Amino acid sequence: MIEVKQNNDEKHGSFEAFIDGRRAGMMTYTWAGEERFIIDHTEVEEAYNGKGVGKEMLLAAVDYARKNGKKIIPLCPFAKASFQKNVELQDVLVN
Repeated sequence: MIEVKQNNDEKHGSFEAFIDGRRAGMMTYTWAGEERFIIDHTEVEEAYNGKGVGKEMLLAAVDYARKNGKKIIPLCPFAKASFQKNVELQDVLVN
């Protein structure tokens, strides 16, 4: 099972994924004002490639945005491609 933890401060934040207590990946973001954040980097540890780690971190980011009335700007190629493939997640994108 993948566990995702969020770290957040006034300027930056991240979603870190863990499998069996080991760090499996990290998605970083930068705040762009108070209402939106930019997903700028996603990395998954090589041992966990293909296990849905990136998707779980992205879903955590979308969930956070929905619960807090925030919007997402996906600059990282992984996040950008994931939003394009999954129409049901696009409600949190900046228009």
